[in-house]
Amino acid sequence: MATDNDNSDAPAPSTGYSHAAKTVVQETTLRVQEMHGAIAGTCFDMLRRVPLLSGPARLVQGAHDTITAGVYGAIRHGSGGLLAAAAVVEKQATGFSPGKPPGRLASGLRGALNGAFGDYLAASNNLLAIRMAICADGGELALDAASLHAALPNAGKRLCLFIHGLSCDEHSWEIDNADDPAGEIHFGRQLHADFACTALYLRYNSGLPIAANGAQLAGLLEDLLAAWPQPDCDLLIIGHSMGGLLALAACEHAAEQAMNWPQATRMLICLGSPILGSPVERLGQLTNAALNLSKMTAPLGTIAATRSQGIKDLRHGPGAPRKAAAHAHIAFRFLGARLGEDDGHLLGSFVGDGLVTPGSATAHAIDGDVLSTSLSKLGHMRLLNDARVYRQIKEWVGALDAGAAEDR
Repeated sequence: MATDNDNSDAPAPSTGYSHAAKTVVQETTLRVQEMHGAIAGTCFDMLRRVPLLSGPARLVQGAHDTITAGVYGAIRHGSGGLLAAAAVVEKQATGFSPGKPPGRLASGLRGALNGAFGDYLAASNNLLAIRMAICADGGELALDAASLHAALPNAGKRLCLFIHGLSCDEHSWEIDNADDPAGEIHFGRQLHADFACTALYLRYNSGLPIAANGAQLAGLLEDLLAAWPQPDCDLLIIGHSMGGLLALAACEHAAEQAMNWPQATRMLICLGSPILGSPVERLGQLTNAALNLSKMTAPLGTIAATRSQGIKDLRHGPGAPRKAAAHAHIAFRFLGARLGEDDGHLLGSFVGDGLVTPGSATAHAIDGDVLSTSLSKLGHMRLLNDARVYRQIKEWVGALDAGAAEDR
């Protein structure tokens, strides 16, 4: 994939934030120039139709076009030179490199940029393009037996992989107030305390197509389970928003490729995943189409259309998943939320949790072990650490263990 930094044939990576800023400034300036030209062109066309003004209008338009071309050209080249110099400072001041993990603040900014423009960052080989990796304790894991044993000496027989959503990173599962047990819960730590789960976290470029990310995730899980220190381990997957869609896509890819890791997977939980799409992205698409109806606003439509393919994939979602025989044993759980008090509230019907409606989050066409529920008075990002959400997760995982005990 384009994000593979180990490809020796790839061009040298470009500088991170400075290069991205340079591209944004220059592309935005070009779009503004196009809009300026469209508006001015319409005005001059009208003037040229007026008797006695046609000739002077042509002369003025020629001068106008020459001046504006020079002004916008100076802005593009001037900003390009300034930001190119900033790139040198950035390298010297930060030591930014693919092998140096960013801090939490930088990681969050990087995740947001990847969500918005991740496909462009990957295609341009920008250092900010995130490479998919499985992480623990803030560090990337090498997926071989010796490295996993060294990094996770207390690894148990059950592991839980947490997958973040669009424009987020693995730190999104952390909590800000560890002293408030009634408000927020660190799901990974609590699952370890309650069920001896080893918590792992996926880091990925959320601007890439969901299907491509799902296929890559399936490959990583195959390597992870093959090298896990404990034999006959159990895997739980918890995905928030786009993360749930990635997990479902990984299951589909694994079924097509006859992979082994789904056999160890006991449960997949999707928290606020837009299975039938997000109304926010559908509104964005309608706005984009409206802007393109006029040549004066079409440049704005061009800017809007530069959002990543990952975002565009959320317009309709993958549709209700259907269970394949290869993972018929997996327990599927879907949890949605709404800002309002109950299902009949208008906020719940049209806004949902602010980004995803409960109907989209709980849609499925799966026969077998599948359950869905929704919670009220809860926003989309609170699904990552809300105490009520964890109680539901705990109930589902506990019931899974109780059923296994009865079978024995």
